[in-house]
Amino acid sequence: MKGNAKLIDTLNGLLADELTAINQYMVHSEMCDDWGYEKLHKHFEKRAIDEMKHAEKLIGRILFLEGTPTVTTLNKISIGAAVPAQFANDHAAEEGAIKAYNDAIAFAGEVRDFATRDLLQQILNDEDRHMDEIEALQGQIEQMTIQVFLTTQVKE
Repeated sequence: MKGNAKLIDTLNGLLADELTAINQYMVHSEMCDDWGYEKLHKHFEKRAIDEMKHAEKLIGRILFLEGTPTVTTLNKISIGAAVPAQFANDHAAEEGAIKAYNDAIAFAGEVRDFATRDLLQQILNDEDRHMDEIEALQGQIEQMTIQVFLTTQVKE
């Protein structure tokens, strides 16, 4: 089914965001593993896998719309040198993703591609959940202090 060219471009923009997020989360995961923060390592690793699933869905939809997925474009990756900076960078990335998905959902509705709109809504729901999880962890850091928080993130 031949899709709207501008919508396919929009999907490729979202794909670049997801591919960027995968890289950012994987680096944060491995940094936390190196520091001995096993729980954070698993947290970031799971988030990277979620973003991979989003990328897979976007690629599938672009192909269905007879477009060409662009997998060679990455946006700026923001690696945090310490855990609070990692969460701040991830928060900013998720904030951008939420705005981009909301804009894309509105556009898909305008061009009457409701199946794409529904797919984007599913991904947006995941991004909202990611934001909620990041903010919960940032709240824990604020309440406990970073030192106490990090002691809760080592292997059990």
